[in-house]
Amino acid sequence: MTRPLALKSFLPRLQEKFPGAVMKSEEGCVIVRGSSLLDVCNYLKNSPEAGLDYLVCLTGVDYLDYLEVVYHLASLTNNHSLILKVRCYDRENARVPSVTGIWRGADLQEREAYDLLGIEFTGHPYLKRLFMWEGFQGHPLRRDYL
Repeated sequence: MTRPLALKSFLPRLQEKFPGAVMKSEEGCVIVRGSSLLDVCNYLKNSPEAGLDYLVCLTGVDYLDYLEVVYHLASLTNNHSLILKVRCYDRENARVPSVTGIWRGADLQEREAYDLLGIEFTGHPYLKRLFMWEGFQGHPLRRDYL
């Protein structure tokens, strides 16, 4: 079983390397700005102290005020994990950069969040609906979908 990444020592380095990228942090969880997501993810994967080389899962959440993408990351080498979040406050134009270039396993998971919640992952190599048919109106996991 993995243990949470020790944010007490790691977070200051992350904030120093990416000023203004971290919006909020809690035990085992960091919320970053969408504009910094790719830089932060590259660092989290490639820095020896984090080494978060495995995307366990990616999911979308609708909080009515905003949509959120949640990344559960793990380091197979260091045996620790981190939850990374990014928020989309514009529900009608929800966009987040795709992390498929960093973790290939994000491919189908980003397509699922796109299909069911309408979050567009910019730079995704094949962003098409996964469950619903082309031409389906709306996104069925949104709270305002009727």
